Amino acid sequence: MATMTDSFGKALMESGKNEKLVVINADLSNSTRTSYFASSYPERFFNVGIAEQDEFSMAAGLAIAGKIPVASTYAIFASRGWEQIRNTISRANLNVKIFATHAGLTDFGDGSSHQALEDIALFRALPNFSVLAPSDPRQTSILTERASESKGPVYARLARGETESIYSTEDFAIGKPNIIEDGKDVSIFACGLMVPKAIEARRMLKKDGVDAGVIDFHTIKPLDEKTVERAAKTGAIVTAEEHSVIGGLGSAIAECLAKKSPCPVEMVGIKDEFGTSGSLEELYEHFGLTGKHIANASKRALGRKDTKRKFWLGR
Repeated sequence: MATMTDSFGKALMESGKNEKLVVINADLSNSTRTSYFASSYPERFFNVGIAEQDEFSMAAGLAIAGKIPVASTYAIFASRGWEQIRNTISRANLNVKIFATHAGLTDFGDGSSHQALEDIALFRALPNFSVLAPSDPRQTSILTERASESKGPVYARLARGETESIYSTEDFAIGKPNIIEDGKDVSIFACGLMVPKAIEARRMLKKDGVDAGVIDFHTIKPLDEKTVERAAKTGAIVTAEEHSVIGGLGSAIAECLAKKSPCPVEMVGIKDEFGTSGSLEELYEHFGLTGKHIANASKRALGRKDTKRKFWLGR
């Protein structure tokens, strides 16, 4: 198995052929794999030490100077520079790319202090930012390249450790979700490490005669509302994310459907609580983030679909 961080580091090194690209790290270059870029382009690599506020301020200044800065640290530490991100990068719509590693529960051994379960919500709330959550190493590599080529601020959250490979294609674009399987009974929207679990849930549901669609929303902002509307024609939606259900993918989908097409939505994610220590698989089971949990949520959504239909028909 490959890792998202390795794929990110190698893609960043490849993107370094663009002499405008610069990389800033907060004393974690080995863990974030920005060390690959540092080895190839030492004159364009800056280690600011454990000083994330300085990291993002420097990124803003470099962007104003016409560079393409990539700032990287652990997802939980990115919040240390929140004021700088908001007041300099976001407000001025600067061309800064923030790649945060060890996101979600993947820093499983270090417990709640190191597990970023609120980062999507924080960055979704910022004007101008695109928010990415790739689901496998190949997708991470391509989206790293796409982000460096795009205009405007980007936040991408990456998992730590070995990650199941899903894709052989390289056809990924920011803002365009990947339809893995179409379904006619229920649609499962997932991001990050929950995508393979959504695929597992589809297989489970198929054994019970339920045809579930699976869509990988690697871009949570901007949200492709047309794809949401199209998939909502099944009449039942499940969202799955390794993040709080408050402000993440589930919230984005629900907000979209509230404007467009009312539809039952079941959210699989962290239920308004902090993380804890344990193995990754133990944490998935503890927080209800397995294929079985997604399949059960799909069945609940199907039950609500029938109730909703009767309600709208006035029966």
